Amino acid sequence: MSRRITVVLLKEPQAGALARCLVDLVPSPRLMKSFSSVALFCLIAGVSCAPPPPTARIAAPPTPIKYVGPQMGLNNSGLDTALPAKLDKIVKTAIEEAVAPGVAIAVGRNGHIAYMKGYGYIDWNQPGSPAVDTNTLYDLASLTKVIATTTVAMILEEGGQLDLNRTVASYLPEFNSPEKAQITVKQILTHSGGLEAGANIYATARGREQYLNQINARPLEYAPGTNMIYSDWDMILLQLVMERITGKTLDVLANEKIFKPLGMTDTQFQPPLSLRPRIAPTQVDDARGGLLWGTVHDENAWAMGGVAGHAGLFSTARDLALFSMMILNGGEGVNGIRIVKPPAIARWTARQGKESSRTLGWDSPEGGSSAGQFFSPWSFGHTGFTGTSIWIDPEKDLFVVVLTNRVNPTRNNTRHVQLRRDVADAVQQAVLGARIVNWENR
Repeated sequence: MSRRITVVLLKEPQAGALARCLVDLVPSPRLMKSFSSVALFCLIAGVSCAPPPPTARIAAPPTPIKYVGPQMGLNNSGLDTALPAKLDKIVKTAIEEAVAPGVAIAVGRNGHIAYMKGYGYIDWNQPGSPAVDTNTLYDLASLTKVIATTTVAMILEEGGQLDLNRTVASYLPEFNSPEKAQITVKQILTHSGGLEAGANIYATARGREQYLNQINARPLEYAPGTNMIYSDWDMILLQLVMERITGKTLDVLANEKIFKPLGMTDTQFQPPLSLRPRIAPTQVDDARGGLLWGTVHDENAWAMGGVAGHAGLFSTARDLALFSMMILNGGEGVNGIRIVKPPAIARWTARQGKESSRTLGWDSPEGGSSAGQFFSPWSFGHTGFTGTSIWIDPEKDLFVVVLTNRVNPTRNNTRHVQLRRDVADAVQQAVLGARIVNWENR
C-alpha cells in the first residue's frame, strides 16, 4: 500500500492549537491504527515569529561532600560479613588465655571502618575496672616511631626542611664522635646507621641533652650502611634533629601537623590524670612506684621526660583508624584535610633495599611477622612492645590495628604474638573478590 507524507505549514497561533490537539490524540492506539497515511506536521512560525526563548540556566554542580567522621559499615567495605564472629572468637579466646586484660581492634577497607570493637577490661585487678572500648587509650610503645616521629619527618622532608641525605652531625653538631660523622638521616630511618639496639641509659641519664651525649659516646655495632639493627637510638636522634630544625618539641610538632588536622583528638604524649579511667595500665614496676597507669612504659622514654622519638605516645583504636585511612587516602584525612602528598607516602613506605625489610621508618612483612601470612611485600606496618600493632595493605586498601596491654602485669607474656597474626590472617581471608596469597611461603 502506498503511503503519502503530508507537510503542513502553520503560523505560530494555529501551530500551538494543533499541537495541543495532537497531544491528546497520538497516545490513542485505536486512532493510530486508523491512519492510512502518515502525516508529518512541521510547526513553523515563519520569519516573523516571536523572539527565541531565553537560554536555559544550568545549575552549578553540588559541592562534593566531605565527611567529618569515617563511614561505618562492614558490608560497604567489601569484607565478608562473617568476619565479626571470627574476630570475636579469636580475641575472646586470647583473653581467656591471658593475652591481656583487654584488647581493642580496628579494621578498615575501601575508605570505611569495617569493624571496630573493644574486648575485656583495662586491668586484671582493679575493682570495677572499666570495659575496653574503641576510645580506650593504650600506650603505643614503638608505634610512636611511625605514627608520630616518621610522619612528622615525612612532612618536613616534603616541605624541604629535612634532607635525608645530610648527616645527623650536620643538624646536631654535638653528635661529633668521629666514627659517627658520616651517619645520614636516611640511615637512621632505615636502622642502618651502625647504632646498637638500645641500652639502660635510663639508669643514669635524664633529658634530651644527656641522652644525646650518651648515644654519641657509645660504640657502634657495625660500620654505617653495612647492616641493619633495629635501634631506639635512631628515632631519638631523628626526634632531636627535627626539634633542632623547627624549634618545637616532638609532641607539639605531632599535634600541629598530624593529630589536630586529622581529628585524632585522643592521641597524645603524657596524658593527664583525668584520663586515667580510659587508660589501659601496663606493667607493675616497683622501681617507678608500682602499676604504670598513664605513665609511659618504656624506661628510656620515661627518663627523657615522657616525650621521645621511639616511645611515649598514647592513642585509641578510633584514632589509629583515622590515621590509617589518611595513609591509604594518599595523605588526606576523612575530613578532607591533607597533611602530605601521595608521592611522599609512596616513597616513605617502600622497601629501601633487598637486604632488609625496612622502609623509611616503617617495616614490611617477612617470615613470622605480626602481619601474618597474607599481607603482601607491598604492605607496611609496625609493632609496639606493649602489645600493639598496625598493618596497612595499599594493594587491598586495607588496614588492621590491634591494641593490647600484654605487659600487664609482666613483660614476660608473649601470647600477643599469635593474637596479632590470627587477627591479620582472619581479616585478609575476609576480603571479598581478591586472591588470597600466602606470602610467607614464597
